[in-house]
Amino acid sequence: MKPKNIIGVPKHIKGSFHDTESKKEIENSSDLDLKFTTLKKRFLSINQWRDYCKESTTDFRLCDSTGKNVERLPQIGDYIRIDIPGPGGSEGRSFDWVQIISIDLANPDMVIIQCRPSKNPIKGNTRKIAHFYSNNATSTFIISKVKDGIKAGIYGRNEYPNLKAGFFNSIRNITIAVGGMLGFSKIQWKCLAKGLVDFK
Repeated sequence: MKPKNIIGVPKHIKGSFHDTESKKEIENSSDLDLKFTTLKKRFLSINQWRDYCKESTTDFRLCDSTGKNVERLPQIGDYIRIDIPGPGGSEGRSFDWVQIISIDLANPDMVIIQCRPSKNPIKGNTRKIAHFYSNNATSTFIISKVKDGIKAGIYGRNEYPNLKAGFFNSIRNITIAVGGMLGFSKIQWKCLAKGLVDFK
């Protein structure tokens, strides 16, 4: 199985990948614009992502350039603090961190947010990646309005363990990354994608 070739998603070169999508059909075309507007609000409310997937124990928090939690729309350069089940790495102070490297709002029928594993912004001068994947990995989140409904997709590329984190952190990163490669993280992403589009 090969990764999908999707505009806005980086080329896959090394490691594992996933294409996780969920679609909600909307029979009444007059409702489509309204539903997509609602989806956009839900998608851009990163601090509420866990609420859309009740079965998940993973929590997401939008943070500014200093690592402070903020309640606003995401911006390029912001960070997302991820709290996954199990022990966290010491570099991220028990969290995994990604940085928002691009936001594309140019298409009125689509929103794209792309993230990359990053340092812990709270630890100002460090360059060490505080995530179980290396910073070559990307996660691209896309919501779109299609002719017969709305769609949410999460696309992981170039996912392999972060081994530049010290011995014990590297062991932890390998364990979680291998779990992700075996499909455990895709279960979490599928839950989020389905939760985003599955509303009344």
